[in-house]
Amino acid sequence: MNTRQLGWRRVGMGLALAIGAGARPVQAQAPDTTALIVRAATVIDGTGAVRSNMDVVVRGGRIAELRPARGRADIDLGDRVLAPGLIDTHVHLGWYITERRRLRQRGDGDDVQTAALNAAGNAQRMLQAGFTTVQSVGGMEDKAVRDAINLGVLAGPRVLTSLGSLNENTGSPDSIRAAVRRFKTNGADVIKIFASKSIRDGGVQSMTQEQLDAACGESKAQGLRSIVHAHAASAAKAAVRAGCTQVDHGVLVDDEALQMMAKAGTYFEPQCELVSRNYLDHKEWFRGIGNYNDEGFAATERSLALREALVKRYLAVRGLKVVFGTDAVAGAHGENGSDLTCRVKKNGESAVDIITSATSLSAESMGLGKELGRIAVGYQADLVAFDGDPRTDPMAFQRVGFVMRGGQVHRAPPSFAGPRRRYP
Repeated sequence: MNTRQLGWRRVGMGLALAIGAGARPVQAQAPDTTALIVRAATVIDGTGAVRSNMDVVVRGGRIAELRPARGRADIDLGDRVLAPGLIDTHVHLGWYITERRRLRQRGDGDDVQTAALNAAGNAQRMLQAGFTTVQSVGGMEDKAVRDAINLGVLAGPRVLTSLGSLNENTGSPDSIRAAVRRFKTNGADVIKIFASKSIRDGGVQSMTQEQLDAACGESKAQGLRSIVHAHAASAAKAAVRAGCTQVDHGVLVDDEALQMMAKAGTYFEPQCELVSRNYLDHKEWFRGIGNYNDEGFAATERSLALREALVKRYLAVRGLKVVFGTDAVAGAHGENGSDLTCRVKKNGESAVDIITSATSLSAESMGLGKELGRIAVGYQADLVAFDGDPRTDPMAFQRVGFVMRGGQVHRAPPSFAGPRRRYP
């Protein structure tokens, strides 16, 4: 959806004035018909700065100016809090619940078209929740949705995808390097690596140091980032030694592993509680599939306390780059903001710091730090506004009233009306 489709059109008028008899006519400057002015009472810019009563001038899909409010605004968001578009560095776009109320598995009857439609629906739900960029560490089904969004065929967040993953069964270091090259050829944006078992299986290390060296080394050689699923401390340390870009989960990591990540500049992506609660609240969607059984659910329940204990330790590590990722699976897409709320209410983090984590720092982790994650001149016009102030009301992270991605408005509240424009 773009501003023309919304019926928002501005007509510029030029006015020639003659001053005095015989004076040369002076052409008055016509209003800028290409700019869109977004006004908000509070702007949290993605770097920790907070400003009041600001205009964000958008032109050509980018931020052209950030200035104190003046004159008329095209989009007046009133007392809403404006921030950069949110980024989730860890989702599973292709996971969904079938009509039989079960997690979709390959070979269970749903065809490729049905899978793609569900993935597209998941993408749209996340965009409406304020997530303008997501990183899907999923399968090949992500590719069609990513490409359709890029072409403008579908509305959705910017999608980066791994198109699959590597694990200990991928084989020898040479086999792993070959697999990385195949992913690159197929169009992967990032390489996903399973270096440990699931927390439901104890989270023990499953890949050797040599395998991780090959996976992350070849990823770097191919110009790709590497994201490592690692619960065990040993797996996280092996990932750091291998030069991997990011470590996910880390439920069982120790202080040494956290210090190693900080020193190496490895990004760390823990979750708060959305993914665990989703499994526990909807057991019958998953029960009987792999390790989704009573023992596995009990391990998931125990992991909640481990996640909470981990927070105090990682927040104490100076220089550790903690990005935002939810591991959103079937049933959790569009609920991503609940982990932002969780990080304030359960972890005691400040809303401003969390916005930085979920915007500029997450963009940096994806190699997009000069394009996304900030309300600053030259950056993509990805904007989200909350109905409420998350600094005093953490639930506001789950009340998104306005979403713009690349200068196009995808969500606006019914009450929205600027002096010049009306929301249809």
